[in-house]
Amino acid sequence: MDLITALHADPEGVPLAPLAVAAARRRDAAWGRAVTFSPKVFLPLTNLCRNRCGYCTFRKAPDDPAAWTMAPDQVLASLDAGARAGCTEALFCLGDPPERAFPSYRRLLQGWGHDTTVDYLVWAGRQALDRGLLPHTNAGVLESHELRALMAVNASLGLMLESTSERLTEPGQVHHAAPDKHPARRLAMTAEAGRQGIPFTSGLLVGIGETRAERVDTLRAIAALHAEHSHIQEVIVQNFRAHTGSPWADAPEPSGAEVAWTVAAARLLLPDDISLQAPPNLNPASLEDLLAAGLNDLGGISPVTPDYINPAWAWPHLGDLAARCRAVGFTLRARLPVYPRHEARISVDLAPARARCAAFEAAP
Repeated sequence: MDLITALHADPEGVPLAPLAVAAARRRDAAWGRAVTFSPKVFLPLTNLCRNRCGYCTFRKAPDDPAAWTMAPDQVLASLDAGARAGCTEALFCLGDPPERAFPSYRRLLQGWGHDTTVDYLVWAGRQALDRGLLPHTNAGVLESHELRALMAVNASLGLMLESTSERLTEPGQVHHAAPDKHPARRLAMTAEAGRQGIPFTSGLLVGIGETRAERVDTLRAIAALHAEHSHIQEVIVQNFRAHTGSPWADAPEPSGAEVAWTVAAARLLLPDDISLQAPPNLNPASLEDLLAAGLNDLGGISPVTPDYINPAWAWPHLGDLAARCRAVGFTLRARLPVYPRHEARISVDLAPARARCAAFEAAP
């Protein structure tokens, strides 16, 4: 039985070693020995969200002292800092649009001249473009007209699928109190993004109570959507990390070997033209193992802002990261938040960001 057939039939019985060898061979043929990353400034526009995922400490309610929504001057200050640092990407990342749950938040937006979070994001995207930054927005589950509005000022959009397992929405499971994490809703938005030709990022979470078979099902669902629309440019394999203060604070984290297994499985189950990404700050000791398992991208790394979703895990220093890549035969390179084969789908100017990528390449 070949490895792909075995992954479909009995993923629990597929060992990492042969999977990694086959996945690395596929990666080398499709992507070569360059490992890419996106130099970004991270803007968590708001941490208000109606979902209550078991692993999350980012999400807050309006009456929480730690709740925030970035004011327009804070957005501009962050964008200016990113531009000064030579970033190419402005990542806008937030929970599902909170005006659906919190009237006080809607009133706050209206005070700034915006009716919805998407309206605010469109304004923020224009400000980013004015500074030579390319926006990439992950704002949860959006409607068709909201996707269209955002793509006028974005290089790409994203939504982590996380898992296709309905079981994880049942009582006692990680997504039980998260209505926007129901797989059907997230699959529907990903499909709609495909119908609109939007360069799109998807992904899965590892270690949230799912089985290997459920991970395989999630990867197959992403591959099927891409086969229909050719719009998914990258898939993130993101591992669960336990956060103090979350309901899952004491839950076991997946091992580095299990993350590497999932990366290798993803490389073999996904089409070769989908880039495969894992965040290096969440895998500080496993970079070499992930590269050996077929990884080709490290996602966004910021020289100016923390990972607001996972604040306990700092971004690696780019010089150290480049040295580790070189030691195992790879070259670290900067990239744009839209991949070359998707550039014709978008309308924003890429020239300033391209120049900044070149500057990262030239840096020692």
